[in-house]
Amino acid sequence: MSLVLNSETQMVRDTAHEFFRDRSPVTALRKLRDTADPLGYDPALWRTMAELGWTGFLVPEEYGGTAFGLTGLAQVTEAAGRTLAATPLMATALIGASLLALGGTDAQKGEHLPSLVAGERLFALALEETAHHNPTRITTTATRTDGGYALNGSKTFVLDGHVADILVVVARTSGGVSLFLVPGDAPGVTRTRTIMLDSRNAANIVLDNVAVGPDALLGPLDGGADLLEAVLDRARAGLAAEMLGAAAEAFERTVQYLKDRRQFGVVIGSFQALKHRAAQMFCEVEITRSAVLAACSALDDRANDAPALCSLAKVKANDTLYLCGNEGVQMHGGIGMTDEHEIGFFMKRARVAQATFGTAAFHRDRYAALMGY
Repeated sequence: MSLVLNSETQMVRDTAHEFFRDRSPVTALRKLRDTADPLGYDPALWRTMAELGWTGFLVPEEYGGTAFGLTGLAQVTEAAGRTLAATPLMATALIGASLLALGGTDAQKGEHLPSLVAGERLFALALEETAHHNPTRITTTATRTDGGYALNGSKTFVLDGHVADILVVVARTSGGVSLFLVPGDAPGVTRTRTIMLDSRNAANIVLDNVAVGPDALLGPLDGGADLLEAVLDRARAGLAAEMLGAAAEAFERTVQYLKDRRQFGVVIGSFQALKHRAAQMFCEVEITRSAVLAACSALDDRANDAPALCSLAKVKANDTLYLCGNEGVQMHGGIGMTDEHEIGFFMKRARVAQATFGTAAFHRDRYAALMGY
């Protein structure tokens, strides 16, 4: 396992940081929010990201991708986290691509992956059914019919659910859990966009006797749990990288404010108490960076300890972004509490990201179980 980026991955990292800084700063997220943009993302920005090849990092070459790996894609998500960029990167380029690459048939890959890589087709994983992440609690059903399956149930907190062209629905079948590819506009599908604290896309989805053919089955019948868990680990590592970027940016903005703000004739960064708090943030960000890189490297290497490292990375990212978001607002003082200042956006993103794909408590429990406790 390497904890040092090679030259190609470093180049991706530098390009991504420059791209999001110039093309999608925090003001872009504010604009999407304030204009109540119906899509919740910038299609032109997404097309450019596809042209840069980022949508194909987890897609095999025969389907138009580069198979560059999760470590490379994590550099992009980290850069996106620094500017809180609202894009379909997580739902489509990471989760959607992983589901198809790991579980799709040749026909499904040929139909969907080239369009995904080109930025022309969006995906969303319809998994959650409660207020908390619980991938084993599935009550949505897929019942056998003469022509395939009938899906019934409801999903919540579906990232990019209201704009996705294809929903990957997790449903319970007669012998276990199965995954199905469902067009977003299929008869019987009702999608309701939700406005989240961090101004990102999510939706509640109701499936009322939605009919799909046998070719809609993604992965083995009754055996979708293993595929789902493998993809969720990728999502957790990728999201941890995004949270790392947000935490690092909040930390750096706070340190700069400590250098600029003056009280009692001196910069407030000279106060020992604030130095100690800034030092703690720095240490936590660097520890999180190591945890995220370890998890991504383990997934790329298909290491046996990858699931545990993914939970470890998500725990550290949850705690670190929580710390940096809170400290950033507090150290900015009164201006940090206002909507006009951008530091509060990082704290809001922390609250949603912490709950996505498992809270710190969920992953501490999972890590302990994986380690045999």
